[in-house]
Amino acid sequence: MPEIPIPAELIRKLAMQTGVDHPGKASIREIVNLVNLIEKNTGIRFVRMEMGVPGLKPPGIALKAETDALAEGIASIYPPIEGVDVLKTEASRFVKLFLNAEVNPAGCIPTCGSMQGSMICFLTVNRTDPYRKRTLFIDPGFPVHKQQCQVIGDEYDSFDIYEYRGKKLKAKIKSHLESGKVSSILYSNPNNPSWICLDEEELQILGELATDYDTVVIEDLAYFGMDFRKDISVPGIKPFQSTIASYTDNYVILISSSKVFSYAGQRIALMVISDGLFNRRYPGLKRFYTSEVLGHTMIYGALYALSAGAPHSAQKAVAAILKAANDGTYNILNDIRQYGERARYIKKVFTDNGFRIVYDRDQDVPIADGFYFTISYPGFTGSELLEKLLHYGISAITLDITGSNRAEGLRACVSQTGPELYRDLEERLRIFNTDHL
Repeated sequence: MPEIPIPAELIRKLAMQTGVDHPGKASIREIVNLVNLIEKNTGIRFVRMEMGVPGLKPPGIALKAETDALAEGIASIYPPIEGVDVLKTEASRFVKLFLNAEVNPAGCIPTCGSMQGSMICFLTVNRTDPYRKRTLFIDPGFPVHKQQCQVIGDEYDSFDIYEYRGKKLKAKIKSHLESGKVSSILYSNPNNPSWICLDEEELQILGELATDYDTVVIEDLAYFGMDFRKDISVPGIKPFQSTIASYTDNYVILISSSKVFSYAGQRIALMVISDGLFNRRYPGLKRFYTSEVLGHTMIYGALYALSAGAPHSAQKAVAAILKAANDGTYNILNDIRQYGERARYIKKVFTDNGFRIVYDRDQDVPIADGFYFTISYPGFTGSELLEKLLHYGISAITLDITGSNRAEGLRACVSQTGPELYRDLEERLRIFNTDHL
C-alpha cells in the first residue's frame, strides 16, 4: 500500500481513466469520482472535504414517520404534486415560527431537493418577461446553479460579494439591475463556500432593490440555522433565521432538508413562495405554460414537467420533523452544532501547518465556524494546491468554480471529517507543510 504522499504517476493515471485532465479544474462530482478511484487502488482512506455530504444520522422521528407511511402502502400512491396537506400546513407554521414570515400553506411546495427548487425558479421566474431572463448570482456560490442556467440556455451575471459588504452592496447590485435584464437574484445564507452571512442591513438593501426593480430574490437556505453565532432553534422566539422575507414580497425561499435535518438521501426540500408572488399574473408565462399565474405555473407547469412531485413517504418524514420543531419537542440545531465544533478544530489544524483562511472575516468579525471554510497555502494557486493535497490523501474543491475571485483558495467541508479522522489530517498536513516549507 503506497505511503503518503501518494505517487504522482498513480494519481495522473487514475485521473486520465476518469476523463479528468486537470484535477484542479474538475467539478465537485468529478473530484468525488477520482478520489473514490484513488482510495480503491491504494487502500488509503482520504480525508474527504470536497463535497458537502451530511455526515450525521437522520432524526428518529423522520425515520419512523417515513417507515410507518411505507408500511401503510403509501409507496403505491402518487403524491399530490402540490404536496400533502400536513406538510404544507407544518411548513407554513415553520416559516412563521423560525423566520417570522407569513406564508399561506398553498405557497409551501415540496421539491426533490433544493436544486429542483432553483431549477423551477429559473424555468418560471426567468420566463415572466421576454426581455428579462437573466439571473444575478451573488458569489461565491454553489457551482451547479450556474450549470442549471447553462442547461436551459439562461443568461446570468455574478460578482464576488466579499469586497461589497454593508452599504457598498447597494451600488453593486444596483449596477446590475439598471440593465433592465435581471429577473432573479440568487444567494445562499450562510454562504457556500465562504460561510459569510448577510446581515439585516444587507438583506434590507437587497429587498428594497428587488421591490424597486421588480426582481425576484431566490434565497437558498441550504444551511438553515447553521450560523451558530445565534440560536434560532426556539420556535416563535427571537432571534429568527435572517431572511429576505422581512424586506420584500418578491421572494422564493428554498429550505433544504439535507443539512439541518440530515435527510439528504431522500431528496426532499421546500420551495416557499410569498403570497403576493404566488398569486401574481405574468402574461409572459403564456409563451411556455397554460397559466399566467406564477404559483400555479411553478407547480403545474415546471414541477409537473420535472418530476410530478416529491416522494410521498419523504414528505411525511419532513412533515413530522417540522411538526416536532414547531411544537418545541425537537431542537433542530442540537444534533448539527457539531459541524461548527469540527470547523473550529479543523481550521486550527490547517493554520497550525502554514495554511491561511481565505475568507476570514464576516465584515468586522471573524468568520463563523460551520459547514464550510476556505484555505490557501503560500505559493500555490487553488488548482495547484488541490492537486498537491490529493497526493497527501486530502480532497477539496477550488474556489475558482464557485465564482470566487480568490484564485489561490480551496473550499473545504467538515461534514465527512469527524474526530476519527483528526489524527490522519494532523499527520498528513504536518508532512505536507514539512515538504513545502
